Amino acid sequence: MAYYPKSQITTNLYTNGGELFVQSTGQPYSGYYYRLSNGQLFSGKTPQDIPNFPLTTTTPFLTPSPSTFNDVPLYTVTSKDGSVNGFSYPNDFYYRTYPKYDPKKTILPYYSPVLPTQQDYQIGEFRRYFCKKSNETQYLEINTVLFDLLIKKSPTIAFPLYIPFFIDWHLIGDKEQVARVNKNSTELVSFKFKFPKLDAYLRFDWTKYYQ
Repeated sequence: MAYYPKSQITTNLYTNGGELFVQSTGQPYSGYYYRLSNGQLFSGKTPQDIPNFPLTTTTPFLTPSPSTFNDVPLYTVTSKDGSVNGFSYPNDFYYRTYPKYDPKKTILPYYSPVLPTQQDYQIGEFRRYFCKKSNETQYLEINTVLFDLLIKKSPTIAFPLYIPFFIDWHLIGDKEQVARVNKNSTELVSFKFKFPKLDAYLRFDWTKYYQ
């Protein structure tokens, strides 16, 4: 996280719940938080009270629908045989295969990683969610809501074009052991699903979120 002078941070704020939500998941948040001078909100009493994850005053994921994601790019279809964000739709393939799927009314998955909570650190691990572009070696780390929409093949998301998957990620313990376990878990997923360069997407950072 970028450095901010103390004069630009209001610390030790508290909410009992009902007014703030975790930005990456849409889950209600209660507890301590702090505010930056630009209006951004983060969990924790101070920036040193980690993990700090972004908070929001709105519930962006409670009702998945095109209107919910006003700031998310939508598909633009010039014709049923045309190209949509790099994907082709030959012979109305998706229209015939998924009758309820309308690219003009769907959202694209976007980078929105789930951050570990204090409870996750107590457990020692948490689950990271991803999707891969079906016709390219391109990955995105996503939140649980987008993951569930892809798994359930919701017509509100471009599910025919992405493959969802997850990695169970260790957080605590001997640092070398944690790195080895996370590396092996990633390689197992990569081998099982034939996903090349997944380790490169993760920047070979096997101790990310480690404490």
